[in-house]
Amino acid sequence: MASRRVVLGVRAIARAAQQYSVQSRTVKPTSLLRNRLPTSPHPAVPSCAAVQTRWASSATDPNLKKTRLYDLHVANGGQMVPFSGYSMPVQYKDLSIVQSHLWTREKASLFDVSHMLQHHFSGPGAAGFLSLITPSSLSTLPTNQSTLSCLLHPETGGIIDDTIITKLRPELFYVVTNAGCREKDTAYLQTHLDAWTAAGHSEVTWTPLPDNSLLALQGPLSSSILSSLLAPDHPVELQKVLFGQCVEISIQLPNGDVARNILASRGGYTGEDGFELSLPPAVDPHEVASTLLQHAGPDQLRLAGLAARDSLRLEAGMCLYGNDLDETTTPVEAGLGWVIGKDRRANGGFHGADTILGQLKLKKDGGTGVARRRVGLTVEGAPARAGAEIVVGGEKVGVVTSGCPSPSLRKNIAMGYVKSGLHKAGTEVGVVVRGKERKATVTKMPFVPSRYWKGAAPA
Repeated sequence: MASRRVVLGVRAIARAAQQYSVQSRTVKPTSLLRNRLPTSPHPAVPSCAAVQTRWASSATDPNLKKTRLYDLHVANGGQMVPFSGYSMPVQYKDLSIVQSHLWTREKASLFDVSHMLQHHFSGPGAAGFLSLITPSSLSTLPTNQSTLSCLLHPETGGIIDDTIITKLRPELFYVVTNAGCREKDTAYLQTHLDAWTAAGHSEVTWTPLPDNSLLALQGPLSSSILSSLLAPDHPVELQKVLFGQCVEISIQLPNGDVARNILASRGGYTGEDGFELSLPPAVDPHEVASTLLQHAGPDQLRLAGLAARDSLRLEAGMCLYGNDLDETTTPVEAGLGWVIGKDRRANGGFHGADTILGQLKLKKDGGTGVARRRVGLTVEGAPARAGAEIVVGGEKVGVVTSGCPSPSLRKNIAMGYVKSGLHKAGTEVGVVVRGKERKATVTKMPFVPSRYWKGAAPA
């Protein structure tokens, strides 16, 4: 988001991740950490004192909003920081950032992502309207299935925001957009919905869901934890819910009550198996989160904050809007050409289609191609920060957009854009870090293999 690129929370998280580079070099591989992770509820935090000090007084602005889980965060030692207009936890006192990251990879973590914007688009024109402003094939998207997509600039095809779209019914879609783009997205959606209506198209009702909470349960133990709490009067076989699918669930609470009408979407922002739980206003997120934590216990499930979420998503090769995506970048440049449906490639009819469809073809095949491409990098020496120049032979050929030490791999990883032709895995480049050129290698993403649940492997 070019106009809102300076988001304090985003940059602070990146700085926090970069600050633990020294500690990350001594972290054992994840598979060796199973007996080294803390098992008591409040072990000593070994490595992030500097980070803690940095965050100590940064969330006192009375204008910051609070999610309904704010008190839970504070009670559990959450270090609250300003992020996208909210006071959000960057980490908790029981685990360092590195430990929290690795805990998610090994066990399960619970993230509060209620700052994200949730919406319903309904009516006979809902699919058509969303198909105009995004490149997704929503008419053929199965019911209870999600897809990553992008809100697009009508002329340039630049990414206004990345989004998840779920078809709940043929005329009802659930959409999640980024909190940092709240004002811009709201204006964009209203403008284009007004134009849609003025043109006489089929009716669309847009319903923002500001009072819904959103929890992300992430990690290999997520499914077993959630399955064990499903209400007996509403049985659901989560093993049959695959990555990208959703189902309505009910959670049994300790007091005998049942939290109902929870939309559980299988997926997340970490590369691990997990669920994003959309809770309607009638469901108390504090009760649900506390039930999950108490039932699973601290040996299986911990709270996790923004810093671990950022390093996890980078290892998973996922973009952060405002860093890796913005209005000057098209889906093709960003390596997201796969979100453009097959029928959309053939028929167009979406914002920026003329530009985007031309980019899908190389010049030699009659298209325009792209001048730059998003790539992953492994970097020797010091970690590369967002904004670091990527060079070849002393000439600038690109820029780093995200970077941090990888706790899982014990090496520095980054994401950025390079000139087309230099994007192939194995290409050697340089990255300028602290005034010194460091060796870097273009690397396939995800850096850490994803472990989404796509069904049991054949026997």
